[in-house]
Amino acid sequence: MARLRWLWILPLVCLFAAGCDHRPKKPDPTKGAVEGIVLCADTGKPARFATVTLSAAPKTKTNASKKDENSDEGSPLPATETAMTGLDGRFRIEAVEPGHYYAFATQEGYLDPLIGLDFARLSGLANDKERNLDAIRQWKDHLVEVTAAVHRTSEVSLTMERAAEIGGTVTFDDGSPAIGMRFQLLRKTEKSGMTEVGLALFDGWSTRAVSDSHGRFIVTNLPAGEYAVCTLMPTESQDSAPRVCLGNTLRNRDAKTVKVQAGEIAGGADIVIPLSGLHTVAGTVTALVDGHALGKGTVRLLYADDREKARETAILDDGSFSLEYVAGGKYILQVSGAQDAEPKATEPGAENSEAATAKAPAPVVYKDKEIPLVVLGEINDIQIPLVANVADTPQSQ
Repeated sequence: MARLRWLWILPLVCLFAAGCDHRPKKPDPTKGAVEGIVLCADTGKPARFATVTLSAAPKTKTNASKKDENSDEGSPLPATETAMTGLDGRFRIEAVEPGHYYAFATQEGYLDPLIGLDFARLSGLANDKERNLDAIRQWKDHLVEVTAAVHRTSEVSLTMERAAEIGGTVTFDDGSPAIGMRFQLLRKTEKSGMTEVGLALFDGWSTRAVSDSHGRFIVTNLPAGEYAVCTLMPTESQDSAPRVCLGNTLRNRDAKTVKVQAGEIAGGADIVIPLSGLHTVAGTVTALVDGHALGKGTVRLLYADDREKARETAILDDGSFSLEYVAGGKYILQVSGAQDAEPKATEPGAENSEAATAKAPAPVVYKDKEIPLVVLGEINDIQIPLVANVADTPQSQ
């Protein structure tokens, strides 16, 4: 469910990652075509089997109607076409609707816009139109403009720039390799802040890097910059994954950084995961009025000094939660979005019946709560009673 907050980015997935329908099309005399060649900037050779993306340019004040300019949501999802280059580095895209487009190419080892964009900056913008335009501004040096017209084949030449890479090893403190670990990178921004690299969407991870059988890893497709590297324990998603960052710290703010230039391969990003000193914090979330378990919501563990998130997990159907790999220290335990679990149907198909829908009461939502917590060892019996919001409390209560 955490991924739902990123639904606004789907147009950019189509714009920059060929995330929409891109099946090859047959020639159409009522439309145009775009063809060209892709070259590798570092070798000057053709880019073989690279992916070329052609995306309709979002409307701007110069080409949008007054109605579009005043729209909060902006233009509809941009049309996107893709093609793969051949052994000669050439490509051709048929049946392209007349209009203005941006073209670029991607391949492993070369710059990737979904790694290079500052998504934290995009998320702070007001609507999809602003986000689309800002994403283009961020990546404008890597985009080539092309216009498609009826009965015409438009030519375009694209160049891919070699990306930077960061590699290292991840091991446990007994010397054994940590196998199958995932990774998160944070890049220093112009304002000296840190922003997450990439975007955890459908597969739940913001980078594809995974440590091998010897604990070795490499993160590719990076623009030049300064990065903090964190390894994530294998879990169902990045949101819930415990992490240890470069410098062998569990806190993002204390992580060491690595600087890389364009095309540089930086090694030595070695991370050691401690096997001792990590604890489990577990308990149950209930309703104060009668003690019944609440089956929905989120539990977060925040560092007490600056409220940086240490861990996060969802409340299970029985009201329980468990946060693993927690270092000793002072925290704030935060419960938010808690509500009663959805009632289970007693008969097959009953959950879809009109009668069941009519009788089902609206779920009671409970007030968020924070409690201070000192972790010195294992904690398995925290009880967190919550008060229902007055507006959601049934009259019978």
